[in-house]
Amino acid sequence: MRRTLYTADHEAFRDLARQFIEKEVVPHYPDWERAGRMPREIFERMGELGMLGTAIPEEYGGGGVRDYRFNAVLQEEAYRALVTLSTVRTQIDVILPYFLEYANEEQRQRWFPGLANGTLLTAVAMTEPGTGSDLAGVCTTAVRDGEDYIINGAKTFITGGLLADLVIVVARTDTDPDNRRAGLSLIVVESGRPGFTKGRVLDKLGCKVQDTVELAFDNVRVPQSNRLGEEGEAFGYLGHNLAQERITVAVGSVAQARSAIIATSEYVKERKAFGQPVASYQNTKFELAAMSAEVEAAQTMIDRAVLDLVEGELSGPDAARTKLFCTEVQARVVDRCLQLFGGYGYMLEYPIARLYADARVARIYAGTSEVMKTIVAKDLGLR
Repeated sequence: MRRTLYTADHEAFRDLARQFIEKEVVPHYPDWERAGRMPREIFERMGELGMLGTAIPEEYGGGGVRDYRFNAVLQEEAYRALVTLSTVRTQIDVILPYFLEYANEEQRQRWFPGLANGTLLTAVAMTEPGTGSDLAGVCTTAVRDGEDYIINGAKTFITGGLLADLVIVVARTDTDPDNRRAGLSLIVVESGRPGFTKGRVLDKLGCKVQDTVELAFDNVRVPQSNRLGEEGEAFGYLGHNLAQERITVAVGSVAQARSAIIATSEYVKERKAFGQPVASYQNTKFELAAMSAEVEAAQTMIDRAVLDLVEGELSGPDAARTKLFCTEVQARVVDRCLQLFGGYGYMLEYPIARLYADARVARIYAGTSEVMKTIVAKDLGLR
């Protein structure tokens, strides 16, 4: 169906992204999967081309255009080529907004140029062993000591933590027994600080090029000048960016589902069963037709949500509806596409197997499908 979301500037950016991905990502992707990460020089190359800093003000080396649609284009082009861009999505869609919203002028001068040119990689450390989606249950502490904080605690499932130069740590700077959400702060911890340990790289089902690690903090001393925003206000800050984070997942889900249909359509034309191309059977045609209709519906929904996000009008419940619907569509589509591949679909040499494995986490991170349903139910007045 015809899309009206993008302007000529976005399409020019798309051409740049497509050429970069085809030339500098696709040929090396299998090696990156085996290594479990994308090389730092690729981030730097993307920075040189202006792909990482479109939202960063021009005075710090960025593009000066805060428009999420450029981020969406980058995702769409990566999934069109059946690859991912490692932790780029996390850096520019999830983490950068915290720097843009809450960094003071001194912090902007210190960090923004590196964020724009790809020489500073980031992670955000929220989840702890045993807390899951319950951010109010964070136990990592940051205790004042003169002009510093002393941080102690552990984090897990930290995307991009292995290569990160800057980690935004959600830590408890105060405890209010009557309000579990109060007293949380965002503190930036630089890699290499004494007591800051990057633990084992977790072996995941999918998303193999996106490293995920455990982090430990043992009396890590960090200056108070590394705090983002006001002390004790982190819970509100984290909620401020949740809508974009959830839309980011939905954008990727729809793009991956579309790629699954394209890959499957090509495969069934070539693969024969009982002397005929698999594409010639009515079931194949009906399955792909039904999936195509679902993806087009999801695309229309996500495009509306992205535009609302850009215009500052996207509500939390609508972001939840969009993530819920798009990720569930993705799950159904990749499962049905793998079925059409038959036994070969279970082999990792075929892209549908990777799409299947990668899709599963979309219904978990940035809020599970169950959390999304809870948010929507409350919006319906069901308390």
